[in-house]
Amino acid sequence: MEDKEYMQRAIMLAKLGAGFVNPNPMVGAVIVKNGKIIGEGYHRKYGDLHAERNALRDCSESPEGATMYVTLEPCCHYGKTPPCTEAIIESGITRVVIGTLDVNPVVAGKGARILMENGIKVEVGLLEKECKKLNRVFNKYMSSKRPYVVMKYAMTADGKIATVTGESKWITGDEARTNVHRLRKNLSGIMVGVSTVIMDDPGLDCRLDEPAKNPVRIICDSHLRTPLTSKVVKTADEIETIIATSSDDKKKVAEFKKKGCRVINIPQAENGIDLNVLMERLGEMGIDSVLLEGGGTLNYSALESKIVDEIHVHMAPKIFGGSSKSPVEGLGIENINDAIRLNPIETVWAGEDLIIENEVIY
Repeated sequence: MEDKEYMQRAIMLAKLGAGFVNPNPMVGAVIVKNGKIIGEGYHRKYGDLHAERNALRDCSESPEGATMYVTLEPCCHYGKTPPCTEAIIESGITRVVIGTLDVNPVVAGKGARILMENGIKVEVGLLEKECKKLNRVFNKYMSSKRPYVVMKYAMTADGKIATVTGESKWITGDEARTNVHRLRKNLSGIMVGVSTVIMDDPGLDCRLDEPAKNPVRIICDSHLRTPLTSKVVKTADEIETIIATSSDDKKKVAEFKKKGCRVINIPQAENGIDLNVLMERLGEMGIDSVLLEGGGTLNYSALESKIVDEIHVHMAPKIFGGSSKSPVEGLGIENINDAIRLNPIETVWAGEDLIIENEVIY
């Protein structure tokens, strides 16, 4: 195997931590000696050992003189665990290949420098694009303290999210819906507007045949219209639920709190609550990422507020026709040159449905 193959293995291991390490980064590490993998590991969950220490613990023989491949620069500070640079130096490893440097200012190049100062050969930038993509959520949250927002919607080939009667279950098939539940698992929060709660009464939980956690549920509800009988309210004691509102109705707030909801007050903007202020508040709560599964109105407001980082379009090979709802509504643009631009980053098939993942360009 060559360097790239070992780093690809480390990337694959890192992905196993998806949905469990937030707001930490996903990291994988592989230790190679005499052309053979002798240890490997990944960051399994927030607060546990980092990938480098797990790989060292996994070693089948002494790592002295070995090479470590790690997707992200090893940490050099005391947090919930001791610095990984210490463990690497003590292990006798003589070469460390790093996918990308850490954007965390307390690390940012210092980890690599400490290793070099201790006589370890350090190489940075192997499969850097792939390693950066792995932690685009962490990178944004660390640099801005605001969550990374992924907008997702399912639509027909003619751009409809419901029939003329409002029927929307189900536009896409089982495989595409499983993909959505994986997104819910991997991201810290899930956000919808109050209209979606009223019309669909969704559970907004994660349903997978594998270990998974439920995202924090965030309801954008300017005037506290969320029904107390809705699923999200009735299960608020089981799954953390946030009602973001600009209402000062103390009686209603007390009712939601009694049910177990957390109510946060957000200033009113032109078309609902101020989504930029909401993102700041969510970031302060440690929510590093949000899956936006809103309707056309909330989706438009989110794009207008420039809080969306990615859009995942799930397109079914169906035609509804008519004047039914589209994924993004609002006022719309007048000139083509004013369109919000997307950069397609990945296209995959889920059964008969096409999933297009796009980066939003503002």
